[in-house]
Amino acid sequence: RRARLPGGGLIAAAAVLALIGGLWRAGRLDALSLVVEGRARSDALDGAIRDHLVLALGALVLAAGLTGGLALWRRGRGTVDLTVSGLQVVPAVALLGGLVAGLSALLTAAPALRGYGISALGIGPALIGIAAYLLLPLWRGLQAARRATGPDNIAAARALGLTSGQILTTLRLPLGTPALIGGLRVATVQALGLATLGALVGAGGLGTLVFDGMAQFAPDLILLGALPIIALSLAAEGALGRLEAALRRRWPR
Repeated sequence: RRARLPGGGLIAAAAVLALIGGLWRAGRLDALSLVVEGRARSDALDGAIRDHLVLALGALVLAAGLTGGLALWRRGRGTVDLTVSGLQVVPAVALLGGLVAGLSALLTAAPALRGYGISALGIGPALIGIAAYLLLPLWRGLQAARRATGPDNIAAARALGLTSGQILTTLRLPLGTPALIGGLRVATVQALGLATLGALVGAGGLGTLVFDGMAQFAPDLILLGALPIIALSLAAEGALGRLEAALRRRWPR
């Protein structure tokens, strides 16, 4: 096996970013149409990045809460497995459209809900739709974390006189945390990508720039929205991947 330089990928990425930053400061990139477009829309770009992160992280928190709630339903694990897997079959655009139609019908039947800030368009349906797709990686990560502590280990711990709390802190969490981080890594990257579709229902985000560019046949505008999404996804994948690997080295099974 060939030896690998630890963190070689991150070093290469940092070198590329440093090179691009140097060229930017030197003014060598001023002639690029993408740079011109970025400077002309700098305020819109900053707002789109902020909205994109809020949407992705909000959906991630919502999905994590739902996953925790579903985990309490011990008798229905088979139903949960079938449901969260089946949601992946539904096209994202179709799911968002269905949520908009459903919320519209709900608001028509109960107009008073508008007073609570519920709307058929905007961040609401986008959060629900994205969170629905994040249930699968989070649920599988949770199940893998549960399986990480085998029944033999639990039996041995109880034989040694450990309490349930001690078993949780000394066995379940150390052995299960890497699997949880693995599920979180997949869900985070998925959330950053799916948040692009939030623009279709008026939730904003970088998808607004992407779809505006597609409507205007403007490749520069498409790239202006797509490149930050790629960068955010790679950063999340790299950071959480390294954390997962570090935890697996610290707490090997």
